Amino acid sequence: MKAMILAAGRGERMRPLSDALPKCLLNVRGRPLIAWLIDALACAGVREIVINHAHLGHMIEAALGDGGRFGVAVRYSPEREALETAGGIANALPLLGEAPFLAVNGDIFCDFDFSRLVALAPGEAHAHLVLVPNPEHHPRGDFCLRGSQVCDAGEPKWTFGGIGLYRPELFSGVKRGSKGQLATLLRAAMPRGLVTGELHRGEWHDVGTPKRLAELNEPA
Repeated sequence: MKAMILAAGRGERMRPLSDALPKCLLNVRGRPLIAWLIDALACAGVREIVINHAHLGHMIEAALGDGGRFGVAVRYSPEREALETAGGIANALPLLGEAPFLAVNGDIFCDFDFSRLVALAPGEAHAHLVLVPNPEHHPRGDFCLRGSQVCDAGEPKWTFGGIGLYRPELFSGVKRGSKGQLATLLRAAMPRGLVTGELHRGEWHDVGTPKRLAELNEPA
């Protein structure tokens, strides 16, 4: 199974740190954030990874190269300007192929076991999402989980953790090179029962601001 790491965001909330370095290359506990994700994917058996980039993308390519030192093969999907999540994935589909693939936000730090998704048979679902308990900065959550079905309405609502297993069909309506939001596609698919999910209660952090980054790097 292939995976995509979404790393094209400008990181406005992370400024001024992200002015000189892509957010995914900021150090968390002594290593670039994206290196933790690549290692976790490799441990799950993923050997082919696509990374999209826009802001300071050349620095990402210089830091990671072809992925060989991580035991994976990395290919890049450059964007002139960030195409948002759905737009970035749709633009990278020629590199991802026709089979289901993983996608993970490049600005999260977590202990999620990606092998759970590698082994998952998605059935007819177009997406399988990993939800997490609502963090302090996002108390209202995003989606409701009823059994294995993800819904837009209902309580309690959990936060989308930026980790998912997707079928390329979910992005068929997004023109390559155009912007598109993942939430819009997911909400359109939910009433048809095409979005499933699970709740991860382990470690998970959205490393979106200098304050959150500093908190993660505080000595234990």
